[in-house]
Amino acid sequence: MPKRKNTFSSWPRRLAQRAVHAGWAWAQRTGSVTAEHPGRFRFGAMGTGTRLAFPLGTVFGEPWIRIGAHCIVGEQVTLTAGLMPGLDLGPEPILRIGDGVVLGRGSHVIADTTVIIGSDCYFGPYVYVTSTNHSYDDPHEPIGKQWPRMEPVEIGPGCWIGTGAVILPGARVGRNVVVAAGAVVRGEVPDHCVVAGAPARVVRRWTPDEGWQPPLRTPPPVPIPDGTTPDQLRALSELDEEDVARLAELDEEGAARLTRSDANGTARLAEVEGGA
Repeated sequence: MPKRKNTFSSWPRRLAQRAVHAGWAWAQRTGSVTAEHPGRFRFGAMGTGTRLAFPLGTVFGEPWIRIGAHCIVGEQVTLTAGLMPGLDLGPEPILRIGDGVVLGRGSHVIADTTVIIGSDCYFGPYVYVTSTNHSYDDPHEPIGKQWPRMEPVEIGPGCWIGTGAVILPGARVGRNVVVAAGAVVRGEVPDHCVVAGAPARVVRRWTPDEGWQPPLRTPPPVPIPDGTTPDQLRALSELDEEDVARLAELDEEGAARLTRSDANGTARLAEVEGGA
């Protein structure tokens, strides 16, 4: 029986594969939308450093869309202003996105009326934000033919919106809010809280008097110290568990020496003051 040729590993196949990947990378670079290279899009405003990744999702009504500086809009993200293309929506923007916003792959922001996303919000993939909902008041008319209900949506600055979350018309999400993956948010959400579920409810909240309630189960992450170089980080990543344990012991010994030094210094200061 003749041996089948492995066409996948043949050099023409490998060469074609490299060419396809190189061509796709070129298309991604060239097809992305920025303020300097907007292509056919004419956004109401787009800040410096902002990029819409290619391939884009559905985008229309861009004269009424304003995007801040240093935003990242992932692949296949839909941004729309108005019920359909070609409408005159008046002098004011409909969709406003602040500075430093990240919209994850496949997310949708549907702004048939005003939608505001505050600065430094981070969206996971496939988040759905809409200011429009279907109505079903008339039991005899198909739901898709009934005039929809529209209410403004506002998401405060500094929020994290988890994968697959849905933000419904009329939602008012406060500042620095965590919306759990898959949550369905409607109505008012206070500042500094975590919401989860469908419909979403507050499961944890921070206040100046009580801190986080219920208390957090894990300690806060330690930020990388200022001045740390990439070489130092790479060296740390190569340490094994024994090396890390020895470093922890050295840190504890150093802290103990520092404590003893402070105690001795306090005692000597007391002696000097007493002698005076």
